[in-house]
Amino acid sequence: MYPTINNNISTLNIESLSEERKELLTSLIEFINNKVAKKEAVTINFICTHNSRRSHLSQIWAQTMAHYFGIENVFCYSGGTESTAMFPMVGETLKQSGFLVKNISEGDNPVYSIKYAENEHPVIAFSKKYDDDFNPESGFAAIMTCSQADGGCPFIAGAEKRIPITYEDPKLFDGTPEQAAKYQERSLQIATEMYYVFSKVSN
Repeated sequence: MYPTINNNISTLNIESLSEERKELLTSLIEFINNKVAKKEAVTINFICTHNSRRSHLSQIWAQTMAHYFGIENVFCYSGGTESTAMFPMVGETLKQSGFLVKNISEGDNPVYSIKYAENEHPVIAFSKKYDDDFNPESGFAAIMTCSQADGGCPFIAGAEKRIPITYEDPKLFDGTPEQAAKYQERSLQIATEMYYVFSKVSN
């Protein structure tokens, strides 16, 4: 794992998580533990409305934490109820955290390669619908990362489990002096919660 990411992970404080948030994360912990116990692949699809911010941060931090804790056969994806583009500030925020972020295609919906370790496959990040061919068709946990998608999608085809773990949208601060700090704050919250989740997995 890249040293800056490793250092940042070592400073995360799970004591900052409220009991309410921990309770919210229990279903995801149970899903992962169940799959690991059966020696089955752990497939997680983080879903938000536009697949532009929170779902990407969740996907990338979850994949990173699985690697950090040595949990194998974890495959994290993201999608939206519609596709737009990954917001550039997400990439900048991840760079600040130590990820290697490369833009591998241009256009209205750019594709990014995001690496957390030298010898691990990068996460390929671009905006897509949750049922895009790029994403799993069945046997996955659908993690609803925003209340709009959670309310608007009561049924996710192919999902083995549907779990609402919602986050406030940093988009509210786009174009303001607080933008960078708010994206970093959301990334830190998601990183801390994914750390907590994978720290509870029996490997």
